[in-house]
Amino acid sequence: MKKKIKILMVHGGMTFKNEKDYVHYLKTKKVSIEKKVYWAGEYLEKSLGARFKIIAPRMPLQDNAKYRDWKILFERYLDLLKNKYILIGSSLGGIFLAKYLSEKKLPKKALSVYLVCPPFDNTLSAEDLVGGFKLRANLSLMEKNCENLHLLFSKDDDVVPASHAKKYKKKLKNAHIVVYKSKNGHFNISKFPEIVTLIKNETRGIK
Repeated sequence: MKKKIKILMVHGGMTFKNEKDYVHYLKTKKVSIEKKVYWAGEYLEKSLGARFKIIAPRMPLQDNAKYRDWKILFERYLDLLKNKYILIGSSLGGIFLAKYLSEKKLPKKALSVYLVCPPFDNTLSAEDLVGGFKLRANLSLMEKNCENLHLLFSKDDDVVPASHAKKYKKKLKNAHIVVYKSKNGHFNISKFPEIVTLIKNETRGIK
């Protein structure tokens, strides 16, 4: 029986310069009692099938995140990935992976890394990117830490501008960077067939 390919996913989050801004966010954020269907949940698991095992831990203090805390928990899960694995980071999770993979050599290369709408720097119109998530100048180790590196953006993203794709492109020589025409803003989508196709194509033939 083939061993399952593990996919470790790092979700998005928020960072704030101070407690006042954080409390204001809690008091004003949009809330709903409706269930939100997101591409990175059941859809991805069902679309990829039994060959893959998806691991999606809840990162510490998701709505007031600190890089230090995320790194501690991430490394504990990373230690469990003994065989072939894939990393996916969405939004804040994307820049988290970009920072981590540019600063630390992985014990074992990832098959692929997918960064979905990752911010590059603190030039976001409605959010502050703080909490230790600032990228280093040299990102070349990211490409050495995986066989395939993908960065996926959307032109209509109202949180992370598509211009951040160009900033990453200047730093990464071999990354596959795509800017979709529309992913309902900040990838607020229930289905993401493109990433499913990429994952299946890049793992075809792997035993």
